[in-house]
Amino acid sequence: MTAPVPSPYAPQQPSLQQPPEGPWYGAYASPIPVQDTNLGHALASEWTKIRTVRSTIWTLGVMLFLVLGINLLVDWAYTAHGPTVSDPVLSPGLFGMILGQLAVITLGVLVITSEYSTGMIRTTFTACPQRARVLTAKAIVFFGLTFTVTTIACTVTALINRAVIGGQSVSVNDYTGSGVVVRDGVTTASASQWLGATVGVGLYIALLGLLGLAVGTLLRHSAGAITTMMGVVLLPLLIAIFMQSDQLRTVQEKMVEYSSPNALASLYRIPMLGGDHANGMSQLTGLAVVTGVALAAAYAVLARRDV
Repeated sequence: MTAPVPSPYAPQQPSLQQPPEGPWYGAYASPIPVQDTNLGHALASEWTKIRTVRSTIWTLGVMLFLVLGINLLVDWAYTAHGPTVSDPVLSPGLFGMILGQLAVITLGVLVITSEYSTGMIRTTFTACPQRARVLTAKAIVFFGLTFTVTTIACTVTALINRAVIGGQSVSVNDYTGSGVVVRDGVTTASASQWLGATVGVGLYIALLGLLGLAVGTLLRHSAGAITTMMGVVLLPLLIAIFMQSDQLRTVQEKMVEYSSPNALASLYRIPMLGGDHANGMSQLTGLAVVTGVALAAAYAVLARRDV
């Protein structure tokens, strides 16, 4: 009796899995419609944020209080001295705006740094991974809001100033200011003065706030960014006061000319420097360039770092 001979090993072929019987419906389809996100969705999100946080109400409320309140006080002081006019009709709005700009700058910083302090920025970037789109939406919403509110506030103060100071009957010897406009023996404001004191000031303040947004994006810290912006607004004029050397006279004049107080004063046609023809356009252009450079740096840094 012979032993059985084992058969040679033959590897088993993997069996192909047969599809289940019945109809095949393909990939899963959600009943909820899926839509690709775009800038419009980011704008809607940022608009919801900025209009529902208390910092927006507080900062813009303080700005309106300072602009309108101080303007009324200055109007009262002007009328207490009689009909002699030395400044343009719309110029009292300057004094409240010098302080009101600080509130707008603070809001610009908080638009981005408040999300870093609470950690919500991670949620924002998770919902919208396109970081440039997020920053663009924040910039558009903030600029549109602050420009609108500031321009409305400036228009209201201009109307008050025209009612209180404008229309005074004066003679040629009763006014000395180069920006004073007198028609038919009464004080008034020209169209260019109206444009500068309303739209021009609104643009300048909104650009300052947008610069604060860019600085806040770069620093990611509320106190540091606000302090930096206060230095940008106040230090050039303060430093120029102590620059008494003749060799630095040109630098001193440029620092005063392009300082924030003088820029606003030029838009109201009462510049500290720049001559009788200063209208604030050079300062407005310079601020737009600086803000553009700061925003470009913010975009670059935001794209490179982790958060």
